[in-house]
Amino acid sequence: MNGVLIPHTPIAVDFWSLRRAGSAQLFFLSHLHSDHTVGLSSTWARPLYCSPITAHLLHRRLQVSKQWIRALEVGESHVLPLDEIGRETMTVTLMDANHCPGSVMFLFEGYFGTILYTGDFRYTPSMLKEPALRLGKQIHTLYLDNTNCNPALVLPSQQEATRQIIELIRKYPEHNIKIGLYSLGKESLLEQLALEFRTWVVLSPRRLELVQLLGLADVFSVEENAGRIHAVDHTEICYSTMLHWNRTHPTIAILPTSRKIHRSHPDIHIIPYSDHSSYSELRAFVAALKPFQVMPIVSKQPCRHYFQDSLSPRLSMPLIPDSVQQYMSSSSRKQSSLWLLERRLKKPRTQGVVFESLEENADQCQPDRDSKTMKKENLCPRLRDLEKQPSFCALQIKKQLLPDHYSKEWGGVVPISESQGMVTVVTAPFGLSVQLKSTDEEFISPKTKDTCLGPYLILSGDNHGPATTKNQSTWMAPLSPSSRAAPFLTTELRGLALKYLLTPVNFFQAEFSSRSFDQQVEKYHRTLAEVQRVQNDNLV
Repeated sequence: MNGVLIPHTPIAVDFWSLRRAGSAQLFFLSHLHSDHTVGLSSTWARPLYCSPITAHLLHRRLQVSKQWIRALEVGESHVLPLDEIGRETMTVTLMDANHCPGSVMFLFEGYFGTILYTGDFRYTPSMLKEPALRLGKQIHTLYLDNTNCNPALVLPSQQEATRQIIELIRKYPEHNIKIGLYSLGKESLLEQLALEFRTWVVLSPRRLELVQLLGLADVFSVEENAGRIHAVDHTEICYSTMLHWNRTHPTIAILPTSRKIHRSHPDIHIIPYSDHSSYSELRAFVAALKPFQVMPIVSKQPCRHYFQDSLSPRLSMPLIPDSVQQYMSSSSRKQSSLWLLERRLKKPRTQGVVFESLEENADQCQPDRDSKTMKKENLCPRLRDLEKQPSFCALQIKKQLLPDHYSKEWGGVVPISESQGMVTVVTAPFGLSVQLKSTDEEFISPKTKDTCLGPYLILSGDNHGPATTKNQSTWMAPLSPSSRAAPFLTTELRGLALKYLLTPVNFFQAEFSSRSFDQQVEKYHRTLAEVQRVQNDNLV
């Protein structure tokens, strides 16, 4: 990943990890190559500054919402605030980086001095004639593209590399030509080849849209047989595809890159056409600017010692204004809380109801089939009521709460008792969270509009029913519609159920107080007794 957080400022360039962004408030994108967009996706929800072409591609390719994209015109200076009250501002100027469509260099000017971030760029002497640099401004910090910063690596200019490619194609007048490229870049090279050989260049529909946006000559087509020069993805240039292409028509492949690549087939040709500055070009660029310090963009390739003789005497860093410090610290606190929230959301959670009991006398529970059936009826007196209901929800509740009721392993017996040592986690259907609760509060049944009191079931799911998984909401339904206060579990298990069965799993991960829970159990029993008394009075 190539990107920087500029120290002592709220500026981040090509840096998209909000968890690590700290005090960054202003985010800039130099170009759309993947090594500069790591972490940037359709979920991005912060203002982002870039060139107009990059803005268009950012929305089309990464689906970043337009509401967060701020397109700044290239060659113009723009004033941006550095705090929340507008007391401190900075000027940012975008300059063409000669790298790929939409790529720019950023010149930042503010209380921190003057900072030039080149991004990926291929130096040309015309860059020094840019108005923002021509005025002789002193560059305090230069963030430099050091991809090819190696004295042993000698690269030709782009014009020379283009000439080498043209001469190579001329040697194969009857061959098809495959040019291996990345998804973005070298479109002007394709235009030159098309004009030189007076042929259509075949592109993918996606790249054709790009060249039309750039306003290049009308020499491109998506028809496979329109011309002999084809632009393909660089990963297609391999031994197997070369065999395939040459079976139908003589074909050579060209990889215009300065990277070291293994040639897997004799018809693959590597030409050192690079979109990054060569070592000699970097030396000329730094010598002309004479910055106070040079910072490499590719951190794995230190290069500062190559430019020591071209640096100006370093000045001390100015103090950060108070309003900017407050602006940065507010962002840092916000990111810290967001990071903690993200960790909590990603923490795995067990959904369902935990059935817990002891294991001491588990081997004593081996009754015959008749006693098993009797136990089943005693433990689940409400299952018969649920079976009578045609409701799909009732059936799902029964199956999810008592999966072992139908298990062959237990022969129809639900292994729940205070003497057993079985812990069973009942998992809800996908997208649902089943949770039993007891409360003294009244609620209204969504179907009957009756006011119910007592135990109820909470299903987290879609409003249209428990089968869907989107738009999570809470839906409450009484466990037994036939009786307002009928308990779901038997009396001997009711205390255990309240303390364990009716407790959400994440409750035990929070602050748990057995004393407060015992009080809740007692309160529940008093409520049931009161409800039973009211029912008896109504019957009389």
